[in-house]
Amino acid sequence: MRYAVVIEKADGNYSAYVPDLPGCVATGATVEEVEREIKEAIRFHLDGLRQDGAPIPRPSAVCEYVEAP
Repeated sequence: MRYAVVIEKADGNYSAYVPDLPGCVATGATVEEVEREIKEAIRFHLDGLRQDGAPIPRPSAVCEYVEAP
């Protein structure tokens, strides 16, 4: 499955979250680091859902860039 990930510049680092997986977040000093960390966070999050017998949310978030007028 392919989940949308939002990466934001924070004060001194980067943070990432997955809209389809509430509570699945990560931080990193660089974009590359936060990408690695959020991939691991997704894996951990999905493993936890499986262990709990909870349903795995299907990806549904849509990301798009829009030109400002």
